[in-house]
Order: sequence, then C-alpha cells, then structure tokens
Amino acid sequence: MLSNQEVAEELVKKFGDDVYDFEEPYGLLTLTTTREQILPMLNYLFHSEKFRINFLTDLTGIHYPDEPGREFAVVYHLHSLTQNFRVRIKVFLAEADLHIPTATELYNCANWMERETYDFFGIIFDGHPNLTRILNIEEMDYFPMRRQYPLEDATREDKIDALFGR
Repeated sequence: MLSNQEVAEELVKKFGDDVYDFEEPYGLLTLTTTREQILPMLNYLFHSEKFRINFLTDLTGIHYPDEPGREFAVVYHLHSLTQNFRVRIKVFLAEADLHIPTATELYNCANWMERETYDFFGIIFDGHPNLTRILNIEEMDYFPMRRQYPLEDATREDKIDALFGR
C-alpha cells in the first residue's frame, strides 16, 4: 500500500521545484504543480507501475478573487484503484490567463468535467475536443460560479434578518 510520504518524495524527485505546497487534510495527499507540469505529472502517475493512479474521480475549478495572480485553481482528484490511494493536485492560474492543457487524452471522463469547469468558471482547456457549455445556455455571457456576484438580493423585502441569524 502506498503512503503519502512515499508518493510525495517520488514526485519531488521527478518534478523538483514544480511540485510544492504539500498538505494532508483528512489524510488526503494534496499538492500544487504548474500548468506546464500537470500533463507530465498526470501521465507519470497514470503509467507508473508503482502508482497506477488511473482514475480521475473529479476535476473542478475554484475562484479565489482576493489572491492576485492566483485567482483560479483547477483541482484534480485522482485514485489508484489497485493501490487504494488518492491524491489531490491543484494548479493555480491568473485571471488574465485562464488556459490549461486538457486531460482528455489520458482520461476520457475529463471531457465532461472540463466542459463543466469551463461552463461555470470560464477556465479554458487547450486542446479539448469540444469545449462548449454543458449545463448553461450558450448565450450566457458570464460564468456563474465566480465569486463576483452577491450571495443575496439586497432589494428583497420579504426576509426578516432575525430569522437568518442576523
């Protein structure tokens, strides 16, 4: 069985300074890499006889509007079914350059996940075979999961603040 320490050490040996910010929230190995190294890292983890991390559980985006130069993250949740090991990989992107390579060549399921991430966050997956909206209408000219919209309608008068803990 693989340990977080073993995988982390192997990734540092292979990718050097391009892998950093190691954490283990709730025991899940979490790390950050660069846009340039995400595909080589995914390929390495997928094809390595030692790791065989061959299942993309989830791929999504996160918006951090208060972090200049790192406003968006693409998060990959990967699982080795044979080794019973999970890892989370993050790639941070600047709002001015929301491009990252597609993982559809390696994981067929990335197709829908990347489309959903594009649809809700506006992150562009270069090389994707059909990067179009998947849940929202094509005419939509904004990305609804970005944290740039108020959580509530301030003009509503039917809410009593005391009922909402305010």
